[in-house]
Amino acid sequence: MSAPLFSGTLFALAAGLMWGLVFVGPLLLPEYPATLQSFGRYLAFGLIALPLAWFDRATLRQLTRADWREALRLALVGNIVYYLFLASAIQRAGGPLPTMIIGTLPVVIAITANLRTARAGMRVEATLPWGRLLPSLLLIGTGIALVNQVEIEHLRAAPGADLGSYLLGAALAVGAVACWTWYPIRNAEWLRAHPDRSPRGWATAQGLATLPLALVGYAATWAFFAATGHEFPMPFGPRPEVFVGLMAAIGLLASWLGTLCWNEASQRLPPTLSGQLIVFETLAALSYAFVLRGQAPQPLTLVGIALLVAGVLWALRTRPEPAAAQAHPN
Repeated sequence: MSAPLFSGTLFALAAGLMWGLVFVGPLLLPEYPATLQSFGRYLAFGLIALPLAWFDRATLRQLTRADWREALRLALVGNIVYYLFLASAIQRAGGPLPTMIIGTLPVVIAITANLRTARAGMRVEATLPWGRLLPSLLLIGTGIALVNQVEIEHLRAAPGADLGSYLLGAALAVGAVACWTWYPIRNAEWLRAHPDRSPRGWATAQGLATLPLALVGYAATWAFFAATGHEFPMPFGPRPEVFVGLMAAIGLLASWLGTLCWNEASQRLPPTLSGQLIVFETLAALSYAFVLRGQAPQPLTLVGIALLVAGVLWALRTRPEPAAAQAHPN
């Protein structure tokens, strides 16, 4: 295994462990609206990015107006909208169902990245031959299906299950998948087209771009509650210490550190491969869910997890075909 492949995989693993934490927040704060959790998390991310911007000021000065517009788009779709969908899905369908649907991301991203053509000015990426990509996708897909089967049976056994709520949660989770299919591919395009730029500085730039969006969203939520006579106590809800502490922890670990680790991975790995490594997020989220439940995974779940890991290992053995001669000069 080459050094970039090995280090990129380790960074992807670290990002997955951090991102798995975002599935915990809505379960620990079920009485908090999803909008408040989404804007609260990214308000914390933006505030954390402010002092970090001092250390990354040289990198941030290199960013053009077009770069900042790209950071704003990534922040809006990959941060705010994605987590709004995800938190809403978890609150309506519980933790397992959204985790299962988000677990399809490695397959969806790998296929989308392989089908996607490079945008003008972006580097032409090497593609993975479908014949060599298919075994890892089948392993990952089968593993996810087995885990999904166990979780669906768990949901059916839950007392007072609301099918309409589950279906709405599923639809919202699909929206989250759409956001996070677009985000890592688009983010990787920028990073791999700018190999001289600091991934940490790009993570900080996205945090800064997120801050005004989160501020406006948080203020709008507060104003909406006031205008409609909503009894939810603002600004920090009925458990302010827990809310503020959890948002700060998720903002630091999942948003900034997770984005930093993923940027490092994206600069080292082709999108078709890095997309499959998002499976680490699914594994982490399932692990955290079982810890919160106080239950050990069932044997079929363990088989599914083993297949997920096998699919990742197979993917690491797959080498992309050389990029076309007209590749981006960077």
